[in-house]
Amino acid sequence: MPFSAYNTIGAVVKEFQITYTQSNFIIETEFNIPDHFREDLEIVMQDGAADCSEYAICENLIYPVLKEVWKQYRQKFILWSHKSLTYDEKLSGFPEYILAKKSSLGNVVFDKPYFLLIEAKQDNFEAGWAQCMAEMIAAQRLNENPEQEVFGIVSNGDRWQLGKLKSNQGYFILCRGNPTPGCPNS
Repeated sequence: MPFSAYNTIGAVVKEFQITYTQSNFIIETEFNIPDHFREDLEIVMQDGAADCSEYAICENLIYPVLKEVWKQYRQKFILWSHKSLTYDEKLSGFPEYILAKKSSLGNVVFDKPYFLLIEAKQDNFEAGWAQCMAEMIAAQRLNENPEQEVFGIVSNGDRWQLGKLKSNQGYFILCRGNPTPGCPNS
């Protein structure tokens, strides 16, 4: 069953026996954002068609942000786009983005996935999280280390919701509506 077949958080939690907790697990760290990145993003948002389609959101908003963060960690990780992720018949599909360990064999070898990002299609964060949680479970099982934290993000380019999975414990910052302390970009 593809990841996209999961439509509700409750269905994933029940099927895979994940304990679901809303929690602010973010540890703030300083991150330098280059001026050229800010300027480019501002131009795209002001003068471009940054959010006219799901593909435009991924290409103009989500991927540039991920790429900018990834650059800081590129010695250890590779950022994959629309890479097949398959654990078994229940857990398979193509996450929009995966951050995986850099293989000693080179950039063409997919190694352990630690981070997954899903676009909230049509702003449906419930379905986005169901899919992302299934992908996080697949990544955890592929890594064969349930104690290794796996992270996920669901975004529509405007809102970014974060989650992590360790063993069968899932922690999620799901920011909805009005600004909430601890909720990035809410």
